[in-house]
Formats: sequence, structure tokens, C-alpha cells
Amino acid sequence: MSEYTQTPPKSLRPFMILWVGQVFSLLGSQLVQFALIWWLTQQTGSATVLAIASIVGLVPQVVLGPFVGPLVDRWNRKRTMIVADAVVAMSTVVLVYLFRTGAVEIWQIYIVLFVRALGGSFHWPAMSASTTLMVPQEKLTRIQGLNQILNGGMSIASAPLGALLISLLPMEGVLMIDVVTATVAIITILFVHIPQPGREAGSQSTGENPSYIADLQAGLRYMLNWRGLMLMAGMAMLINMVLGPTNSFTPLLITDHFGGTAWHLGAIQAGFGVGVLVGGILLGVWGGFKRRIFTTLTALAGIGLGILVVGLAPAGLFPLAVAGMLFAGVMSSLCNGPIMAIFQATVSPSMQGRVFTLMGSATAAMMPLGLAVAGPLADVIGVRTWFLIGGVITIVAAVGGFFIPSLVNIERDRDSHQVIEDMAPNVAPLAAPVMEPAE
Repeated sequence: MSEYTQTPPKSLRPFMILWVGQVFSLLGSQLVQFALIWWLTQQTGSATVLAIASIVGLVPQVVLGPFVGPLVDRWNRKRTMIVADAVVAMSTVVLVYLFRTGAVEIWQIYIVLFVRALGGSFHWPAMSASTTLMVPQEKLTRIQGLNQILNGGMSIASAPLGALLISLLPMEGVLMIDVVTATVAIITILFVHIPQPGREAGSQSTGENPSYIADLQAGLRYMLNWRGLMLMAGMAMLINMVLGPTNSFTPLLITDHFGGTAWHLGAIQAGFGVGVLVGGILLGVWGGFKRRIFTTLTALAGIGLGILVVGLAPAGLFPLAVAGMLFAGVMSSLCNGPIMAIFQATVSPSMQGRVFTLMGSATAAMMPLGLAVAGPLADVIGVRTWFLIGGVITIVAAVGGFFIPSLVNIERDRDSHQVIEDMAPNVAPLAAPVMEPAE
């Protein structure tokens, strides 16, 4: 628990200034990502090269994520976000120089992608944890709806905008846009007050500054002692493992089952993006059920239903598959927005950096694991069957969640859990780390 009672934010204005800056930063990052992937595709035409680029971008979150959380909770979050944005911008400046001089090589792009992902692994938990202290709890779900609108809009706009810019500008010109947008983001952070969470009860009573290892152990203890949080994490890991491969298998579904072209792939991806946008608007206006977990579980079942429709769509009914993906996009916003609001409202502010990174690492780790299982299996049973499997498992998990008291009452159990948190310094350290979750 904190050293003092956190003063509720009086206005959303500081947060909205910060949020607008992050909109610019996200746009620049997605344009760079699109430009670099397109360049690698054009230069190599190699699926292996693209796979390595994807893995390099996941490594910081999966491997370093658990160790980043304690640092985010210990450091000044405002400075953490500024430094993270600055590191990402400087890595892009290096690429601009390499492209301008014609000295760029593939391995250099791998390094830059790694550095950018490393910056993001610090920035995201710092931003997410700061949101809790800058937004009134009753508005957290609507703010997450706003984030889903942003994600959906970026999904729809970034690819065509990136393609247009590549046709008009040299590669270094496109990359410089990211430097400009990162600068805008840093400036907005400089002019906004970002509160820090109070110190934990254990360190307050002893007057000692806990070590990094102690902080990491405290984060693991915090999650293990909260059954509802662990169940939420486990569900997120399961869903990411079974649904993650459907994204990778979509091109094969288009060509093998629907006999489609790149246009059909673009249509189904745009359908999902439009759905995310619509779902974000709906969440922002409606706010979801009073108990956020009900919104999440209902929408999770909706995601499974949408994926199931995609898998069941006959070869001659491609529009039905687009409709299924659009519905899944709507449900995705209604599921993910409340999840983040639940975490931000229930997890102690002094623990959020650790909890968010632990969950992010575990969930991200499920994607390669899911692909390792689904790839060979889909070669035997067919890609379409995996969509059916993923949809059914998702629906069953969501429906089952309604019958688990510690999951359904995760928000109501917050106060009783914080009693355990106060006792945490007297609990023996964990013998070994435990797996964690994500989005």
C-alpha cells in the first residue's frame, strides 16, 4: 500500500495532453515499422528474414520484461518515458544516416528493431502505470476505449499512409517522420506533471530502500498471492496461444480456402481494424457493464464467435469471413479495454510496472509457443480447422470464467488482497520465479 493516499486527479487535461503526444509517437513508430518491413521484403523476399525481424522485436518484451518492471516502479516514470522515446528516436537517426550514405545492411536493421523494442518495453509499462494516477478510476474504462479507437484507427490508416509516403519520399525521409513525432511526444511529456506512486508499506516501516531483487520478488509474490489476478493472467496466456496463430495463418486461409489475392487479405485485415475502431467508440460512449470483468468475459466469447465464423465461412462466402473478422475486432476492443482498466484500478500503483511487464512477457511468450504447436498441426488438419479450434477454446474459456468466483470478483476482492499486500514483507521470498501474462 502506498505511503500516502493518492489524491484523485481533478482534471483529465494533463493526461489528454500526454495522450495526444503518444498518438504522434505511435503513428511515427508504425510508419517506420511498415517502411522497414517493406524494405526487407523488397530487398530479400525472404520469409526467414521477416521472421527474424519479428522475433527480434519480441525478445525485449519476452526476455527482459520481468526485469524491467521493478526498474519502472523504482525510477521516475516521467524521465523513464522521456529517455525511452529519446533512445527510439536516436536509433532511427542512425538508420537515417545509414540509408542516406547507402551503407545500410540487414543486420543493422535487426539491431535498430531490437533497440526500438527495448525502448518500448520501458515506455509502455511506465505510461500504463502513470495512467492510473492521472485518470479517475470511474473513467479508466472510457480511456481504454479511447486507446482502442486509436489502435483501430492506426491499423486502418498506417499501412496505406506508409505506402503513400514510400512512393513520395526516400526511405530516410519516411524515417525522419518518426524522429519528428518522437520529439513531439517528448515535448508533451516535459510539460505534463506525472505523479509518482507512494512507497510500499514494507520499505516505509523499515526506512530501507529495497533492493532490485527484493522488488522483483515482491512483484512475483503480489501476483501469486492474488488468485483472481493469476487466473486472469492464465486466461490471457491461453487465448494468446490459441488465437495468435490465426493471424499468421490468415494469408494461407485466403489463398488455400477462399482462393483469394492480396486484395482479399487487405479486406479481411481492414475489417478487423474497422471493428477495433467501432468497438473503441462503443466502449468510450457506453463504458461497459458496471462490473468490468463481465464486459471482458462477454466480449471474449464474442471474439471466439467471430473467429469461429471466419473458420466456418464457405469458400464462396468470403464476405461472411470479413464480417466475422469485423465482429471479432469490435469484441477485441470491448475485451481488452476493460482488462487494462481492471488492472489499473485494482493493482497497487507501486506494483503496476512489475505486474504489467510480467504479464506482458508471459503473454508475448505464448505467441511463438502457439505457432510451434499450431504450425505442424495445421499442416495435418488444415489451417481452417485451427480457426475452429481457436474459436471454440476461446468461447469455452470465456463462459467458464463466469463460474470462477475469484475471477468474477477480481475487482471486489481488491481490498482484501491489499491486506495480503501489507503482509507481503513478512512472507518468505519465492524459491523460483513464476510465469507471467500480457494483453
